[in-house]
Amino acid sequence: MNGIRLQSSGFLDAITRPEIGAWVEAFVDFITDVFQPVFDVIRSVFQGLYDGVDLVLSGPPFWVIIIVAALLAFVARGPVFAIGSAVGLLIIVGVEQWDNAMDSLSLVLVAGLIAIVIGIPLGILAARSKVASSIIRPLLDFMQTTPAFVYLIPALILFRIGVVPGIVATIVFALAPAVRLTELGIRNVDREVVEAGNAFGASSWRILRQIQLPLAMPNIMAGVNQVIMLSLSMVVIAGMVGAGGLGGDVVKSLSRIDIQLGSEAGLSVVILAIFLDRLTASLGGGRKQRGKRMKAAPSSPGGIRPAPASSTTTTDSTASGEEQRTPAESPTAVR
Repeated sequence: MNGIRLQSSGFLDAITRPEIGAWVEAFVDFITDVFQPVFDVIRSVFQGLYDGVDLVLSGPPFWVIIIVAALLAFVARGPVFAIGSAVGLLIIVGVEQWDNAMDSLSLVLVAGLIAIVIGIPLGILAARSKVASSIIRPLLDFMQTTPAFVYLIPALILFRIGVVPGIVATIVFALAPAVRLTELGIRNVDREVVEAGNAFGASSWRILRQIQLPLAMPNIMAGVNQVIMLSLSMVVIAGMVGAGGLGGDVVKSLSRIDIQLGSEAGLSVVILAIFLDRLTASLGGGRKQRGKRMKAAPSSPGGIRPAPASSTTTTDSTASGEEQRTPAESPTAVR
């Protein structure tokens, strides 16, 4: 057995070890040296978006934001959800995590919005092109299976410490559901409905805008919901790179073994997650019945239904100018 082990060890030593890590490091160094001005612009844009949203959420008194959130909850799901949302947000105020919660909510909204703006067009492209789908799917698999800490390292190098690396890592982590569910929704649209649009001479853009997107909206909104949830799950990891917010307090509690701070920050994350999940889910659910009605009764893109072929009563004699007689006016009719 020892001889076999020595032989196998010598065989493994003879194999050249691929320097994948060194290649990635050289690639990141090259990008940093060549495209650093571009990444500085991206950093400024992301930082500006974050500061603007954070100013809107953190500037007014907490009770203003709670009232607005309760009104949104009432419109979306009714009074029970509105009361529950108000109570949950008041709990965040009570444990003195309001400012951190608004910082984390700003990060989630900015990263989620960018992921949605990128993901939905990519999903449309993947649904309409098999070549694009075959290229995009492996990239999404790589983004979903790679641990977030792995692409946090180049994000730190390219965008420096702060909230921007957290936003970039969150976008990469949360992008996949928007692309996949948009593609799935458009591909699942009934072909007969699309063929009806083509039969009426509708353009490809009009079919997409008036037929495919409305019918795929429940799937698209489910993707939006998943983007928001995955963005919230990245709050703690973003806190490790200086993003602050609730994630920063969770990281502090972990380093200090502070159970009180960790539980309060974690509870605040849970409250925000429940609120955003129910809110976005209700936005998607309101369109399901409309989508089912459109699928059950397809019409032309202009709203005009084709007349059945059996309703045509014109004869050759009518076309030649002769008056068509009904059975009652026929000379052979029995009176």
